Amino acid sequence: MSKVQIGLVQMTCSADKEANLNKAIEKTREAAAKGAQIVCLQELFTSLYFCDVEDYENFKLAEAIPGASTDKLSALAKELGVVIIASLFEKRAQGLYHNTTAVLDADGTYLGKYRKMHIPDDPAYYEKFYFTPGDLGYKVFKTAFGTIGILICWDQWYPEASRITALMGAEILFYPTAIGWATSQDEATNTEQYNAWQTIQRSHAVANGVHVVSVNRVGLEQNGAMKFWGGSFVANPFGTLLYKASHDQEEVTVVEIDITKTDRYRTHWPFLRDRRIDSYGPITKRYIDES
Repeated sequence: MSKVQIGLVQMTCSADKEANLNKAIEKTREAAAKGAQIVCLQELFTSLYFCDVEDYENFKLAEAIPGASTDKLSALAKELGVVIIASLFEKRAQGLYHNTTAVLDADGTYLGKYRKMHIPDDPAYYEKFYFTPGDLGYKVFKTAFGTIGILICWDQWYPEASRITALMGAEILFYPTAIGWATSQDEATNTEQYNAWQTIQRSHAVANGVHVVSVNRVGLEQNGAMKFWGGSFVANPFGTLLYKASHDQEEVTVVEIDITKTDRYRTHWPFLRDRRIDSYGPITKRYIDES
């Protein structure tokens, strides 16, 4: 398959976990009705972004993967004939938790999960209190509509993550994300931060010759102290924006991408062909050997 219809769901969240899941289901239906074949939901979409505080009560939000949420999404994927990328708070075992994304294929099959590798610890982003770094390595998933790679939010700042995932055969890189502005900041700071966030991900598209899809949440949280900036986007293998969402509205959008363009971009701009295994050494060898 050369052309793939990518659905992006950018939405606000509430403190009601069930309501958030039902909202995501309805918006996935909306994306499918618009022709989406792969639907990507934002990071931790079943809750508010709870990592703004270190609170033991928030561990109650976690769930098994596969589990109740993936069961519902699997049935939905099968019903609609779409691939669903779902970022969830995983309870792996008693006292052991991950920031995890599950992938459900278009026939409802649970294909597996990726556990976030890079975990931030900044003011209002206290993720190390909640999440153990991923132990599954980087992952690709062979879906009905192409081979996809999943990375999660903070992973986006690290070129090694995108390079390794591309070397493993990912035709599209997806980044479910939750990032925003402190409402106390000035507009110049907001613009600079958003541009840095978008630019680093577009650079992964260029360096690896793949489309990049980044889906962020939107809306005010933390009693108005944080404005999640939306701005979800799709970039082609040259970093050109095919779509960019607003900074303050919920949006369900479907963008057509042509994954055969990867071959042309990589042929004429051969960053990936010149892999320099000698200099990357053990950073990449394990993944290349497995791909």
